[in-house]
Amino acid sequence: MLGDYLPILVHFGVVVLIAASILGMSAWVGVKRPSREKLSPYECGIAPVGNARERFSISFYLVGMLFILFDVEAVFLYPWAVVYRSLKWSGFVEMFIYIAILGAGYVYIWKKGALDWKK
Repeated sequence: MLGDYLPILVHFGVVVLIAASILGMSAWVGVKRPSREKLSPYECGIAPVGNARERFSISFYLVGMLFILFDVEAVFLYPWAVVYRSLKWSGFVEMFIYIAILGAGYVYIWKKGALDWKK
């Protein structure tokens, strides 16, 4: 049984060895010249302004979570589209129900004001 996993263990060992050697060589050979410019935070070409610990509106996080939720649910449409012809009408009805539930969820969060930024 162990013989079946031996190639995986060897591969994992080689990967760890290569990663450790690359990191070690980088730390050993790399030139270190810290300066005020290099140690300052940098974000998208814009110099940071203000405190990094400022509060954000909860709407920012809510919209982010809703985007991820609906994006992940949309991924389930791809396998259905691949096998659409073999599912016949039952697959079409099931996917229609799935999309109707997604649409009802979208209308619900819209009516609750979760997507309104002016609150």
